[in-house]
Amino acid sequence: MKRQNRIGLSLCALIFLGGFLFKGHLSYYFNIASLMIVAGGCATSAILSFQLERLKIVVRVVRASYTHQLKSEAEIVDILIDLSIKSRMEGILSLQKDENETSILFLRRALGCLVDNYEPHQIRDILNTEMYFFKLRREDSERVLRTIADFCPAFGIVGSVAGLIPMLAGISDTNIILKTVPLALTSILYGLIFANFFFTPFAANLRERTNHELLLQKIIMEGIIAIESELNPTVLRTKLLSFLTPSARKADLVPLAKIQERFHIKEDDRPGPAAF
Repeated sequence: MKRQNRIGLSLCALIFLGGFLFKGHLSYYFNIASLMIVAGGCATSAILSFQLERLKIVVRVVRASYTHQLKSEAEIVDILIDLSIKSRMEGILSLQKDENETSILFLRRALGCLVDNYEPHQIRDILNTEMYFFKLRREDSERVLRTIADFCPAFGIVGSVAGLIPMLAGISDTNIILKTVPLALTSILYGLIFANFFFTPFAANLRERTNHELLLQKIIMEGIIAIESELNPTVLRTKLLSFLTPSARKADLVPLAKIQERFHIKEDDRPGPAAF
C-alpha cells in the first residue's frame, strides 16, 4: 500500500472511531458475545459455503493486493521498449535471460512464448487464454468476499434476536434488560461494520486491482507480438502509449509547431473563430 493510502486510511479510521467517542465511551460499543456471534457465524457460513483451499487463496490474494505494488502502465511500456531494442541489436534469443529475471509472471510467460519461436497468432491465443482464466479466478475470489459480506448483516440480526429473546422473557427484571440490550444492538453494529468496513472494500479493491492487471497484461501481449514481428521501437512506443491516459503521455505529444511545419500550414492559413 502506498504511503498516501496509509495516511488516508489512518486519518479516515481515526475520524470513524472519533464518531463513536464524540458522545460516549468506546467501551459502550464493545461486547464480546456480539463479536463471537457475528464473527463465528460468518466464519462457519464461509466454511460451509466454500472449500477451505478456496478461502486460503482468497486470504493470500487480499493480502497481496495491499502489500505488493503493481508496476504502472508507463513502466511496462518502458520495459517492452527496452526488450524491443535489445531484440533488434542482439537477436530474439537474447531475451532468454530476461525471461528468468523479470518478476512479472505474465511477462515471463509471454517472453517464454517469444523465445520458443511461437507464431504471433499462437502467442495471442495463449496469452488471451491466460488473461481469461486469470480474470475468472479473480472474479471467484471477489465473489467469495461479497458473499461473506452478505453473511455479516444477517448474523448481526441473529445476535440482535438472541438479545431480544431473554430481554422479553425477563421484561420485568431491569438487570436482565440492561444485560441483553447491548447484545441486541452491538450485534447489528458489528455485522454492518464487518460487511461495509472490511469485506465489501476488500472485494472492491480486488476488482480495481484485477482491472489494472488486465490492462498491463494487454499492453504486454501487444508489445510482445510487436517485438516478434520486429516492429520499429519508435512505432512500438507510439502504439503502446495509446494504452496510457492523456496526462501520462502528454510529454510525448508532437509540438504544434512541428505539425504546422510538416503540413506547410502558415499562420494566416489557420481558420479564425468566424469560420466556425
